[in-house]
Amino acid sequence: MLEELFYLHKKVVEGVPLSFKRYLYGDVEWDSPCLCVSGARGVGKTTLLLQHFQERYGDVEKCLYVSADNIEVSALGLLNMAKEYFKYGGAALIIDEVHKYPDWQIELKNILDIFKNKKILFSGSSSLELQRGKSDLSRRVVYYHLKGLSFREYLELKEGIKMPVYPLEELLSGHVKISQGAISELPILKHFRDYLVSGYYPFFKEGEKTYLSKVLNVIEKVLYEDIATLGNMKRSNIQVLKKMLWVIATSVPFTINIDKMSRELGLSKEYVYAYLEYLEGAGLISSLRSVAKGYKLARKPAKLFIENTNLLFAINNYLRSESELGMVRETFFVNQLKDLVKIAPGDASDFVVDGKYHFEVGGKSKTFKQLKGLKNAYVAADRIEIGQGDKIPLYLFGFLY
Repeated sequence: MLEELFYLHKKVVEGVPLSFKRYLYGDVEWDSPCLCVSGARGVGKTTLLLQHFQERYGDVEKCLYVSADNIEVSALGLLNMAKEYFKYGGAALIIDEVHKYPDWQIELKNILDIFKNKKILFSGSSSLELQRGKSDLSRRVVYYHLKGLSFREYLELKEGIKMPVYPLEELLSGHVKISQGAISELPILKHFRDYLVSGYYPFFKEGEKTYLSKVLNVIEKVLYEDIATLGNMKRSNIQVLKKMLWVIATSVPFTINIDKMSRELGLSKEYVYAYLEYLEGAGLISSLRSVAKGYKLARKPAKLFIENTNLLFAINNYLRSESELGMVRETFFVNQLKDLVKIAPGDASDFVVDGKYHFEVGGKSKTFKQLKGLKNAYVAADRIEIGQGDKIPLYLFGFLY
């Protein structure tokens, strides 16, 4: 019963790279009895877990990797498979894409109840589906979220250039020295331009010519497999989701009028909100909300963004005008900061970070005119190698993780 799973395990593990590890690897408490790595499709969750297998176990009889949508796993059932494997002395189980297995929460809970001395590691791409399982498993599972490559990680993976991670405060105060070190290594602006188009997902290493088509394939899989299953949607509903993505990707500025979107899509406002939550939970869009309180304001996003610039170029690959490039710059800025700090739309600036830092994001000629009178005010400027004073190269915000 296990022979086929052992064979598939060995095929997947072959060639797993160990020289480059994602930012999250060193932060994970690998000794936890049960942990989950979530994240959008294609960001490298499987590789992260298999790197741990190679370093900690290196033996299929000690730790077994399975994908939850594998036919063998579906036929056996997660619980029965775990019983069989642990009966022969296995110590740990890695379950990839767990959200694809029906009622995974129930069987995973049973595994944890029965095999208290064994270790379970699992991953999932649909954060909405994983959220549903948290209520039963919250006290048993440690959750981690993996983003796509930062600009810093991209430079390391592509060019072998290792740059340290800089906390935001250190970057703001020491950006001149940091940028001097960065530009001494390579043509930083060229690599930054390449990253914005085709550097967020680690599979850029497989070939840049086919990269954006693979990103489009990621979008299709998320819509037709993850969201469609989760929301029990018809094909016509998926077409509406595609139209929503297009509206967000082509809107300048990013502020979305929910009433207008409701009319244009022929949906009630409740469905618009629900669909936006699906898209964000699946890692296709990001939302920023105002600092105001209250249920309505908490639910209504002040600004919507495509989740990362590579998705933006894949959906709308004719981004040439200055206003469209402004969309790219803001998308990058929000993407690199959102999971690390509190970021919200500003009244007198583009963004307010941690309630005290004001940022304008723009090109190299961007001035401080709109920031006049504000304390802790900065310009994040594209197409400059080295900044001056409170004007900081935009690419440096890719060194935060």
